[in-house]
Amino acid sequence: MTTENNTCGCGACDGMLDMNDYSGSLIGTEMPHFSMPAYVDGKVKTLSLADYKDKWYVLFFYPADFTFVCPTELEELANVYEQFKTIGCEIISVSTDTAYAHKAWQDVSPAIKKVKYPMASDANHQLSTYCNVLIDEEGMALRGTFIVDPDGVIKSMEVNDNSIGRSAKELLRKVKAAQFVREHGDQVCPASWEEGDETLTPGMDLVGKI
Repeated sequence: MTTENNTCGCGACDGMLDMNDYSGSLIGTEMPHFSMPAYVDGKVKTLSLADYKDKWYVLFFYPADFTFVCPTELEELANVYEQFKTIGCEIISVSTDTAYAHKAWQDVSPAIKKVKYPMASDANHQLSTYCNVLIDEEGMALRGTFIVDPDGVIKSMEVNDNSIGRSAKELLRKVKAAQFVREHGDQVCPASWEEGDETLTPGMDLVGKI
């Protein structure tokens, strides 16, 4: 994996970010332009996050190929992948396995055969380290999910213990909510908001009335 325009001094990103300003949270910061091998469309290619400029995308970290909870998550994402594409959002799954291991897994697993989105390799641990999801002693990632907007800004992050699977439906809901508030800057989405539901416009007239 490589990065471009490294200026923050960490050696792993191109950002202009002082992470101390965010108390460890990546929310509101720009995702660096990492590059990494990926298995996609039956080939191993170089994937650069710079290619996703002006697009929504999700980084979907999982622990390892040939495991148990992971194929259920990736299959569920595969089943709704077209819905993500319809709203202009790409999915990039990421583990510390090689891209060739991704190919081998897809060759034999009925669930992973359904995957059409890129399966990226963070074999040198740079991206998972940057996103603070790497389990150092195991060399694998936690179940981390990062929603990134067209400006490259991280709008949502979720990190689970590896025994807890995630919901593709909930992820799709959160991407739609992030897109809505980007397009309607004066409004916010309340709990469990779904597309078409009422939103809120923050103001003094709402204080104490909700």
